[in-house]
Amino acid sequence: MSTKPDIEFIETTEASGCCGGSSCGTGAAPAASEGAVTTVYKVTGMTCGHCEGAISAEVSAIAGVSSVTAVASTGLVTVVSEAPLDEAAVRAAVDEAGYELAGTA
Repeated sequence: MSTKPDIEFIETTEASGCCGGSSCGTGAAPAASEGAVTTVYKVTGMTCGHCEGAISAEVSAIAGVSSVTAVASTGLVTVVSEAPLDEAAVRAAVDEAGYELAGTA
C-alpha cells in the first residue's frame, strides 16, 4: 500500500504554461518602478493565452522593456519600459508575433 501526499492547489497571480512568464494573461498591470514609463497598446487578433505569450515574448525583446502584460479578452497590452518606446518598434514586434497593433489605448 502506498500513500499519496496531500496536494494543495494555491491560486496565484503568476501565470505558467503557455508563455512561462508572469505576464501571461493575469489581467493585472505590471508594477512599474520609479521613473518607468507605462504604455497601454490595443492589439487585434489575440484570442487565448498562447497569443498573449507570443506577444509578450516579442515585445519583451525590445530594448528597455521591463515587463509586458497582454490580455486576450480585452486586446490590451501593457508595457513598462525605461523610457518611451518607438511605436514602430512595438508595431514590428507585434507583427512578428502575428498580430496587429491598432495603436495606444
